[in-house]
Amino acid sequence: MIQVDARGLLCPLPVLRLRKALEGLAPGDRLVLLTSDPMAVVDVPHFCGQAGHVMVQSRPIGEGAHEFVVTRGSLSAPTATDLDPGNG
Repeated sequence: MIQVDARGLLCPLPVLRLRKALEGLAPGDRLVLLTSDPMAVVDVPHFCGQAGHVMVQSRPIGEGAHEFVVTRGSLSAPTATDLDPGNG
């Protein structure tokens, strides 16, 4: 499984890294995203829902970090509107 380490990056960079990594996967493939941005707990689920991906798991890991397991959906690439969580 691919791991994307976005710790130390702030909104919108963790979601942009996630989007780029998902583009390289086939539908149904999974990846792990590691973040330290507190807004990621809002931004990542929002992005997944808007772009047609499935957030399988979300859990805190260590001091202020979070791990997300995401399955790539079968929809086309998200637009700029999909990437704007409106609160980052």
